[in-house]
Amino acid sequence: MNFLRHGAAGLALLTGVLLGSGCTTGMVLMHLHDKLTEGDPVPCARLSSVERALQSRCGPFVPGSLRTKDVLAEAQPECSLTLAARDAQFWPVLPELLARGALPERCAQAPLVALAQTGSACAQLSIALPTEVEAIRWLAKADARSVHHDVMRVLSCPQARANGLSKVLDEWLAEGLLQPGRLPFNPLGALHPSHLGSALALQLEAQGHSASTALGAYDGRLPSGFETALQSGDLFALDWWLKRTPTLVNQVPPSLGGNLPWRPLARVLTPAYMPDPVDQRRAVEYLLEHGADPWLRLPHDPKRTVVSLAREMNSPLLPLLDTTHRSVQPLKHALVSATGN
Repeated sequence: MNFLRHGAAGLALLTGVLLGSGCTTGMVLMHLHDKLTEGDPVPCARLSSVERALQSRCGPFVPGSLRTKDVLAEAQPECSLTLAARDAQFWPVLPELLARGALPERCAQAPLVALAQTGSACAQLSIALPTEVEAIRWLAKADARSVHHDVMRVLSCPQARANGLSKVLDEWLAEGLLQPGRLPFNPLGALHPSHLGSALALQLEAQGHSASTALGAYDGRLPSGFETALQSGDLFALDWWLKRTPTLVNQVPPSLGGNLPWRPLARVLTPAYMPDPVDQRRAVEYLLEHGADPWLRLPHDPKRTVVSLAREMNSPLLPLLDTTHRSVQPLKHALVSATGN
């Protein structure tokens, strides 16, 4: 159908050119063309240089093609820096946008927050070119809104450490931007689990941040530090958390808008949460070895325990759970469940 419409529109224009019928006829034919192609994407030739650079259908970005007047006009429905930062295919556009005067302050959302919340930023950073890394570094330093839970997670991940972006976090610390009580999140809870053994983590603790204060609600969309460690099966990070807050092995406070605590054992039993059976078994064994009680009742459904949940799911880990703590009296479990510990 699109082919027929485009063909008809092209034929109408060609007829107008051949007949040379004058201005009025040409205007009528152009109006007809617009009606026939209504709803179609705007042709790349009619887009501004910025719009064209941020449309994958218009082909790869050509360095030097951006016009300063287009950058400053900011005609995009969404900020061009946000669009470019959020999608790795447009990262080549970032350095030129900044060089021609694009400002993050004009964006409703911080460009790096938009990038971090895609959930794939760390993997993408492994293929970033040096000029793109430098543009991301500039945004992290120039835009105060980049001091954010989700951005900190990305800037501390292994790929960011490999290309030097994690040094921005050390600069934030040195500049006093991560002081306790001044942020809507806890930096320790924002760090990537693999960065908890770093000098930065030690400095944050020395400054007054603690694991216990990193367990509540925070401004961000990415999972909490403990949950990220649990879901990824990072045993070193889990050791870090449990050493400082042992009660996490059985119960985690609500966060991200939740109003009930949750049981780590129940989470890891869910295949969608931890799809690899090997990682799942290892996580369950780790939690049990560190004192997790599978007979505790679920906060959101007090009629069920972790064991009964595993039984309902026909989990292959049921035998491992069902033989744990069998010698403990049921009365004790009822009392423990009532206290939520």
